[in-house]
Amino acid sequence: MLNHKPLHRFRMAGFAEGLSLLILVLIAMPLKYIAGIPEVVSVVGALHGFFFIAYALIALYTTYKVRWSFQWLASAFVVAFIPFGNFWLDHRIKQSFY
Repeated sequence: MLNHKPLHRFRMAGFAEGLSLLILVLIAMPLKYIAGIPEVVSVVGALHGFFFIAYALIALYTTYKVRWSFQWLASAFVVAFIPFGNFWLDHRIKQSFY
């Protein structure tokens, strides 16, 4: 029987990390370079960094608890650098584990 609690935590962390990346890239960066408001990037960038570190730690924990293959762990780290990547991985997790 697969324990879904670690997967749920991972999915929520992925959502937070993915959303913070989108806010950073699509809102904060244009505000910095177009509107001349660099403070937005400082705040959103720090939040995104926190979410990324939490996501990475939760990915490692989930790999241990669910006994994920290295391929799942590697894809979890790769998609964290691609806008909308975490949402694609979330869809794959729902297909594979639920």
